Amino acid sequence: MSDQPYEGQYEGYDPYPQPQQQQPQQQQPPQPEWQQHTQQWEGQTWETQAQPSMPAADTTYLPPRGYQAYPEPQTYGTVGQPLPQEAPAPAPTPAPEWTPAYQPPAQQAPGTGSAVTPETASGYGPPTVTGNARVTDAQRARAEGRSPIIEPGIQPAVLTAVLGLLLSGTAAIGQYALVIPLVLLQAVTAAGWFRLNGMWPARQGIALAFLGAVTADVALLAAGRENAPAAILGTLGVWVLLTLVLRLRSHADPDTRMYGLMATVTSAALAIIATGHLAAEPDAVTVGAAAVAVAILARALPLPTAASVVVALLAAAGAGIAVGGMTDLGSKGAFLGLGAGLCALIGHRVASYDYPSRFVHFTAGVALPLAAAAPAVYLLGRALG
Repeated sequence: MSDQPYEGQYEGYDPYPQPQQQQPQQQQPPQPEWQQHTQQWEGQTWETQAQPSMPAADTTYLPPRGYQAYPEPQTYGTVGQPLPQEAPAPAPTPAPEWTPAYQPPAQQAPGTGSAVTPETASGYGPPTVTGNARVTDAQRARAEGRSPIIEPGIQPAVLTAVLGLLLSGTAAIGQYALVIPLVLLQAVTAAGWFRLNGMWPARQGIALAFLGAVTADVALLAAGRENAPAAILGTLGVWVLLTLVLRLRSHADPDTRMYGLMATVTSAALAIIATGHLAAEPDAVTVGAAAVAVAILARALPLPTAASVVVALLAAAGAGIAVGGMTDLGSKGAFLGLGAGLCALIGHRVASYDYPSRFVHFTAGVALPLAAAAPAVYLLGRALG
């Protein structure tokens, strides 16, 4: 390729006109001989910025861009001709700093120390890859400053009263007649405790707890009332060890295994402790079960909490006096009825905790007052009899 491809065709035409300069132009130093005979590359180059396509015949000078892939000087046209004065490259604009997306400020829930975001206030957790569990009613109640306690109400109280009257009536008939409502009480206690702790379905745990209660009943019937503490406590110890062995063999994560272990042990303990009705004196069971029935009905009345508790305890003591007059306890039944009613109110309070569902009210809300009153019935019956 010739170094002067356009000489002879455009004589007197300078394809690269020199810009007008205010100051006298300085002479360029002569280029070295090796640079004059160097072949210049005029083909396509690998530039990082897209260049507009130009016709082959257009020789108009294109102003330089701010960024050049090859900053070395290039020769245009005739060898040795000085280059046009280049304009200064504009300063690069700094990239804007990354700012996170807008996050609404957290609001503190009234009456609590936890922060409530708009996601948790609406019932949904913050967005994650794996997802979040739904906010429970109890968590929403705490976030809104409300109490997470819902009492079972009148319908579970009626069922508790019916079951208590069955225990009271069958205890007067005989020990084996008392087993029928007692087994029903133990089954409802085992199922209600698991549901109260949010573990449902939990068939193995419920079956294990109920089997421990039945074992305690059989051991008590075989050993007799005089050996009742050994039968009840012995069964309870064996069942705690059995539950520990079975739960530790589970393949669940450690937190789930520990939670299931505690729920199973507590459920079995409550169901086995209910055997105290079978171990107590018949007159004590008659008075104590009737006092629990009256106390729970009085507790369900639409009264303030403090007034309702006082009315329930007075009703339990009155029922103890009334039913005790029909037995050998007499007026001592007031103390037994008061103690049984107090334990029943504790069980009623436990069944009301943490926004329980309707199923919890009709299981734990029915059975826990009677199961919690069993130790008081047994101990006060032996002390007063």
